[in-house]
Amino acid sequence: MPTLTFLGGAGTVTGSKHLVSDGDARLLVDCGLFQGLKNLREQNWEPLPIRARDVDAVVLTHAHLDHSGYLPRLVRDGFSGRIHATPATCEVAALILRDSAHLQEKDAEYANRKGFSRHRPALPLYRSSDAERAIGRFAPTPPHREFRLPGEARCLLRRAGHILGAATVQMDIGGRRLVFSGDLGRYDDPVMFDPEPVPEADYVVIESTYGDRLHERIDPVQALGAVIERTVRRGGTVVIPAFAVGRTQSLLWYLWRLRQDGRLNNTPVYLDSPMATSATELMREWPDEHRLDPADYEAACVAVTCVRDVEESKALSANPYPKVIISASGMATGGRVLHHIAAFGRDHANTLLFSGYQASGTRGRALLAGRREVKMFGQWIPIAAEVTDLPMLSAHADSDELMRWLSGFRRRPERVFIVHGEPDASEALRVRIGRELGWNACVPREGQRFSL
Repeated sequence: MPTLTFLGGAGTVTGSKHLVSDGDARLLVDCGLFQGLKNLREQNWEPLPIRARDVDAVVLTHAHLDHSGYLPRLVRDGFSGRIHATPATCEVAALILRDSAHLQEKDAEYANRKGFSRHRPALPLYRSSDAERAIGRFAPTPPHREFRLPGEARCLLRRAGHILGAATVQMDIGGRRLVFSGDLGRYDDPVMFDPEPVPEADYVVIESTYGDRLHERIDPVQALGAVIERTVRRGGTVVIPAFAVGRTQSLLWYLWRLRQDGRLNNTPVYLDSPMATSATELMREWPDEHRLDPADYEAACVAVTCVRDVEESKALSANPYPKVIISASGMATGGRVLHHIAAFGRDHANTLLFSGYQASGTRGRALLAGRREVKMFGQWIPIAAEVTDLPMLSAHADSDELMRWLSGFRRRPERVFIVHGEPDASEALRVRIGRELGWNACVPREGQRFSL
């Protein structure tokens, strides 16, 4: 009888790891990093309940760090199987893992040089060499083409929207069919395709990031334009912490539409993230994976100045003129955006604009909650700038959209497991599933194991 064990992403929006076992087969769906609160981040350093070398294969729903970022550590600890994902996800994940390893090495080096870490010496969770070994285990698998996994399991991927290459996972094992939503995208999104329906499953594992909320039905172009215009009138700069993959490309599209409408005037837009720049180039390579017209997307990219060099980034922080800066990371947990927040966050003329979900314990969540001082680089930085967010820019399905996807199943599953959400969001979705669909749903705890 197969079992399902939740090793991460249970009771939190990060660290997604779902272990499916049957006989001698051990299959992991997603392998993400914990982010946000310190006690969550510290879990990245704890050994998994299963030895890495005993995991036979990994299936990735998509490339975001909270779903893929633990892979180099898994390989470092002895995993030697294949990592299955869509071809686009394999390319995007390669960018993300290389960047993650580089940042961890740089952060450890900086902490050691400045002496603000309590660890002597500070070490990275994994190194670039580990990331390269993980990338070498990728097995690109196109959507809608069934493939086999160890233990006679069969798998099928379908589009999930959300970001380039994202997929839902259908797994048949031990006479049971499991479906994992991964992160579901928005319906009628101008950039990504709708999540594809899944006809049937015995068990469904669904995310609940926005399980208790609805996105405002407001045109994101108009909302973004209003924030930029009022900031520029003050003579300020708009700093947008953005996820390098997904949100950045949508933002570039919205900003281009604003420019087409004559609303940006001469306000320059800078993309200060080498990884986001590379991800933006990947959109050109995968035109069938999104809705954007290639010519229009090319025009949107040309209208932006890409900053790759560190010295150029420093000069941008010193530039006093009104502008828009898009930089990673999206929750202000690391990357170049921290230097821009330190530079521009002190002045009330500027704006810090968040464009996606901010997990508990991140600087982004703290700033949106009203914190007027944040700790970065071992020191406290005062924040006087306007801090706002545009939740309608999120790439995550809201509560109505999650229910819409679930309604696509033609028969009632035996059980729905609700993951990848903070407790209130997951519980709200559980109640709604029971009330509106009459299905048996539960919110698993981390480490909880279920017989299927």
